[in-house]
Amino acid sequence: MKKYLTVFNLGLQNTFVYRWNYFLRAVFGLIPLAGTVFLWRAIFREPGGGMNGYDYGSMIYYYLLTIVVSNLVTPTEDEWQIAADIREGQINSFLTKPVSYLAYRFSIFLSGRLVFTAVTIPPIIVILFYFRDYLTFPSSVLTWVCAFLSLVMAALMQFFITYSLAMMAFWILEITTVVFIVYSFEYFLGGQMFPVDIMPAGIQAVMKWLPFYYELFCPIAIFMERIRGTEMLQALSIQTGWLIITWATARFMWKRGLGHYQAVGG
Repeated sequence: MKKYLTVFNLGLQNTFVYRWNYFLRAVFGLIPLAGTVFLWRAIFREPGGGMNGYDYGSMIYYYLLTIVVSNLVTPTEDEWQIAADIREGQINSFLTKPVSYLAYRFSIFLSGRLVFTAVTIPPIIVILFYFRDYLTFPSSVLTWVCAFLSLVMAALMQFFITYSLAMMAFWILEITTVVFIVYSFEYFLGGQMFPVDIMPAGIQAVMKWLPFYYELFCPIAIFMERIRGTEMLQALSIQTGWLIITWATARFMWKRGLGHYQAVGG
């Protein structure tokens, strides 16, 4: 573990070199929240504007949690960095050393999330304070524990999916199109655009078996206690299954990719 802790430390140092980039991205990334607030305020002012248990306050609370969770679990440019390592031959140095490339990239991912989260905390605190009247926290310790567990699994899933997508650089020169297609599904089906549980029951039933549901929406829904009891345990079980699948896929893509790899550059 010592070597990966060293990598984690190097990742922190590298991230702090571009701290203003992270800060500006974090601050301006919050701007869409303003548009969201105005949109849902207009919707809920209309007669019958409530939908599926959400009112204006709970909807704003949902989007606030979306910002927090997204900062904690979403990789930042990891796929481009991994693809560049493969494309430019930088990965050669890892093939001759007793280092797991997956563990190496995961250490970088953790350091990046730590710094990005730390940088975004001040503006997020300001926003949470402004909307403090809409904040309600779970009363059950079990809910806190399950929400945290789901959050950790969501972060791992997002990393493994990002890693697997980057592995496609072994076969194709440019992975941009594939990445944006997958991210479009994540944005629409993962709960960033709107809460998944406002959709028709039949569509929700299908989405609960897709990985996107567990990359963002699941930990938020547990924390807001919109998923409880048996349904919560079922959600955690399915999320665990997807975590194992994404981990296995990441390892499989690496092994198959090495069979196609031509050591160029580096």
